[in-house]
Amino acid sequence: MIKLGQRLLWLWLFAPLLASAQIDPARRDLVQFGYNQAFQGHTPLSGYAFYYHNQPDFLRTNLTLRLAIAPVYVDSEFGFVNGLGPNTDFGLGLAGGGFADSYNEIHGGTFYPSQSFEGSGAEISASLYHLFNPADQIPLNYVLRGSAHYSFYAKNNDTAGNFELPNDHATFTMRTGLRWGGVEPTLFPPLAMELSVWYEGSLRTDPGAYGINDAYELEQQSHLFWSEAALAYTLPRSQQSFYVRLTAGTSIDADHFSAYRLGGFLPLVSEFPLSLPGYYFQEISARQFVLINANYLLPLDPGKLWSLDLNASTAVVDYLPGEGQPGNTLTGVGGGILYHSPSQRLKLMLNYAYGIDAIRAAGRGASSVGVLMQIDLGRMHGENFNQPKPSLWRGWGNFFK
Repeated sequence: MIKLGQRLLWLWLFAPLLASAQIDPARRDLVQFGYNQAFQGHTPLSGYAFYYHNQPDFLRTNLTLRLAIAPVYVDSEFGFVNGLGPNTDFGLGLAGGGFADSYNEIHGGTFYPSQSFEGSGAEISASLYHLFNPADQIPLNYVLRGSAHYSFYAKNNDTAGNFELPNDHATFTMRTGLRWGGVEPTLFPPLAMELSVWYEGSLRTDPGAYGINDAYELEQQSHLFWSEAALAYTLPRSQQSFYVRLTAGTSIDADHFSAYRLGGFLPLVSEFPLSLPGYYFQEISARQFVLINANYLLPLDPGKLWSLDLNASTAVVDYLPGEGQPGNTLTGVGGGILYHSPSQRLKLMLNYAYGIDAIRAAGRGASSVGVLMQIDLGRMHGENFNQPKPSLWRGWGNFFK
């Protein structure tokens, strides 16, 4: 109990990395919290806690301020609406703080603290957002974003003495994509549709071998290609709702820092959550994958304040070299109870998840419980916003004991 309390206390020190796929047109003040606790094995901390603020008309009518804030990490962007001409917005971003570049090594269902380490960093970015069809109900956006990120690493108390850390280095990244529609950055949005395709290329300044006996390699460059199809809908009378997301990605020269990492049920932990209920957060490292997530909410009371949540996910993965395990198909299922206040300002869900194909010491199968919470300090409204790329989040700090 003491260990869990310490983790929950320290969890508030962290926030996920958030980057917009367009300038968010809605005023938002949201507190987001999510936590997963596995029943089997020693696991890294799995969760998020952050305050999300988006303010259109900041200082002047064509300027938007976006912030994701936690005590040791801040991610921000100043967006200039029509800053590069009609229907073409421009954004300047600044982010930095502790532990966002940390890495937890999980292989074959086992967490290896001796091969895990802490990482912090800072980033500047510039983004272009162009809307092709301003007169249409469903927007088609083009995104071009360049960033420079510097990472520096340190051992924690559990990192092995003979483990060589990766070189501190700068990463220059270019991301581009097309997105039709979008999904709001809220817990279980009632209505959404998205079709999108993305590319991201990264160049590192100081690649090389690291780990015990130079077991791992930090590649000089990597290339990611992915696409998403998502649909959320709520039936007007019954208020039953569903959310289905199909995501597929491949890569060239991916390494441990750029690979797709799947696992956990934390829908707002990253820019592009790759959820597998019942698995450890980011348990699976994949070179390429196809993932389908499905979520269904069934109201339980006349006032429709309480709902039964049912969810399932299945992935087919091609593992990152050196991170393989028996079986390429991974499935997880879960269920829970969701409560939302009459004003919709509070959403709270308790859930149970089971990873059917997760490898543990006793064989296949793993259980976890979780909590998700959203507090809306303002009003929930807005349109066509989503975070567009696979997560670069790399851990929560291995010193929590």
